[in-house]
Amino acid sequence: MKFPYRRPLGAVLLGASIGVLVPTLALADPAPAYSDLLRQAEKSPRLMEAQAGIGQAEGLARQSRAWSNPNVSVNVENFGGSGAYSGNRNAETTTSIEQTIELGGKRDARIKAGQAGVDVSRVKANQTKVDFAFDLAQAYADAEAADIRLQLAKDALALAEDDARVAKALVTAGKEADLRVVQARSAVEAARADVEEAQAVRSSAFARLTAMVDSPIPFTSISESLLAHADRGEPILPADPLNSPAYLVAQAERNEVARRVRVEQTRSAPDVTVSLGVRRLAGDDANALVGGVSLPFPVFDRNRGNISSVQSELQAADQRVNIARLDAQADIQSATGRLQAAFTRVKAAHDSEQTAQEAYRLTRVGYEAGKLPLSEVLTARRALTEARNQTLKARQDRLGAEAELARLRGVTPFGDPS
Repeated sequence: MKFPYRRPLGAVLLGASIGVLVPTLALADPAPAYSDLLRQAEKSPRLMEAQAGIGQAEGLARQSRAWSNPNVSVNVENFGGSGAYSGNRNAETTTSIEQTIELGGKRDARIKAGQAGVDVSRVKANQTKVDFAFDLAQAYADAEAADIRLQLAKDALALAEDDARVAKALVTAGKEADLRVVQARSAVEAARADVEEAQAVRSSAFARLTAMVDSPIPFTSISESLLAHADRGEPILPADPLNSPAYLVAQAERNEVARRVRVEQTRSAPDVTVSLGVRRLAGDDANALVGGVSLPFPVFDRNRGNISSVQSELQAADQRVNIARLDAQADIQSATGRLQAAFTRVKAAHDSEQTAQEAYRLTRVGYEAGKLPLSEVLTARRALTEARNQTLKARQDRLGAEAELARLRGVTPFGDPS
């Protein structure tokens, strides 16, 4: 239940504290819970593109199994000439079929290279899915945080208005100079500007969240808090660099290049073309079988250039695997450290916020009693607003670090939806 903004100080502070933990819910089109939204986003353009990449690779793999097509030919000789060869009386018609037989393991190498391409597309699709889950978690948390910041700005405005009313009452009673009213009104206008800025940021954050999942209906609120996850104490799960999506992609690409090395090596082996046919001898009214075998003589082209090129590509792929492993190790260590530090920052931020809230309350009491100047109240209120925003930022950082570590582990953050 929301309290009206024109309320006693205790109610103002209570409403502001609740606003930090629970996002303001608009009346229309709330975004589903993060896990539900992730399931519904399976048809998003990014994930659909990744699935299309798998289909493309599977099609190429099926094509790699195809045998070469036979050639059917019909040749007519010794017709339409002069003398005995005028007309078709002595024509010789040969109908034959030719089939190229691949040697040197070409087809087997091609099939294995095609399957390696499918493996690459699948690990890339998984990486896309994990990256999308990370980006969606960031967008979801940003939208929720923007919603909370708007509520914090409104609460700060309510506090500024309360301060201004107290200042006006003291000036009217002759206990303060008229300057205090001007100062209080200036603080109110600054707080009102912060509300407008927070509203713009909120609209942008929800627009991004809507666009990420290609929702036909714009989201205007959050149905289930994701930031609440930042207040839980959970063990940090270990992450293996060799299971990180980036490393698995690099390894799969390296294997695919290795298969292509074998493909290029087999292409240096010549293929045999076998032909068999029937020749019709019109002059003798007889038929005869014809056959042949052709084999290219590899004198000028041994495919050495292509073999050398793809071998160099394999060397580069080996180094990319090493780079991916080292990067994953560094990223995991960094994300783990950030997450460990985030646990401490969240607790410290909550403690600081409670201290700032009590300090502001005591300052207000002193000011209303005429024992403290208005400047002390304004300073305490700014400190309270800053403490609340620091708490929110610490919770966002906690979520971001956990989501990043989950991405490096190759899983979706905050529970892998089935």
